[in-house]
Amino acid sequence: MPFTTIDLTKAVTGVLPDANANYSTPRKNAQPIIINGDCVVSQRGTAIADESTSGVYRVDRMNVGLSNIGEFRLSQESISSGDAYANGFTKAFRIDCAVADASPASSDIGNMTYKMEGNTVQAFKKGTANAEKSTLAFYVKCSKTGTAQVNLIDSDNSRMVSGTYTVNSANTWEKKIINFPADTTGALDNDNNKSLELEFALDAGSDFTSGSVQTSWGASNNANRSVNDFALQDNTANDWSITGIQLEVGEFTSSTLPPFQHESFADNLRRCQRYFHKNDTTRWIGTYKRHDADSAFYYTMPVAMRDTPTLSSSDLGHFSNMETSLGSSLTNLGGYEYDAENGTMIVDCDSNYSGTHTFIPSWESQVIKFSSEL
Repeated sequence: MPFTTIDLTKAVTGVLPDANANYSTPRKNAQPIIINGDCVVSQRGTAIADESTSGVYRVDRMNVGLSNIGEFRLSQESISSGDAYANGFTKAFRIDCAVADASPASSDIGNMTYKMEGNTVQAFKKGTANAEKSTLAFYVKCSKTGTAQVNLIDSDNSRMVSGTYTVNSANTWEKKIINFPADTTGALDNDNNKSLELEFALDAGSDFTSGSVQTSWGASNNANRSVNDFALQDNTANDWSITGIQLEVGEFTSSTLPPFQHESFADNLRRCQRYFHKNDTTRWIGTYKRHDADSAFYYTMPVAMRDTPTLSSSDLGHFSNMETSLGSSLTNLGGYEYDAENGTMIVDCDSNYSGTHTFIPSWESQVIKFSSEL
């Protein structure tokens, strides 16, 4: 049917009509605040791994916190059915209880967190008279039912607010929506450091469960962080999966919530690479050259990283240039300089090999990892 009129109001404001007439307010942010909310990017690999410490990322941007409360088994889960799949999600971040701890000590804790830079959350106008409410939405599937807690933590001002959700049916994808109030106290730093953090509480000892659910913004209090203790670690039969994570500026219900912003894999990956990436055998690494007493290489990042990254490597012994093998002459990574504006690095390494050459890793196992996680 041909168009007979043009709605100039919607053309100017950017409001798009919804076939279900549920939603007609434009977002206040052009890109999703949560990066990799659909859990499709997993640069560190998809192999299932058991972890007993914090700071682990199996799916990009999804961080695990674990302190003396058994072990988590982490994986990227494939989705082929259920409500999440019907709404366009094919991957999830899954946590299984690998080693149980049914009686955690008072200071034990286990959670999943998502950390945000201050310069990505200024739209909330936190700490001003015009502070905005926020809405968190996600799909969750769990082997056990019950009520669990999510905390929104302001790291700049040591403040927090909490909400809860209920898993009604075991092993079933369910969509959850949590509204957080506005906070006129404590402006967020507009920089590249951690300002806001979403904490999905999964299990904890009494130091984190003895308070009350903090539904209004106030000073951060450990006792209030896991009051509705989900006790994921009380049995090795337990598992918890999440996908479709979105954080919106404003207060929404299930009928007014903006649709999840599905990005292309390429765009999603590039946003993840601001925080972590690694070379592989197909990536050109740089220019090998004599640098002072040792050797060095130049490396150009696929995107500029959040901050000067830390480097780690595995099996860095053998590289090849266009003419000859360097054998085992290139060994340990040394100091490095990072040019944030251009996203390039100069990395020193131990070597007796002089000259200037283009080189690539010659073994599949050789990897250099660049991390600038919050």
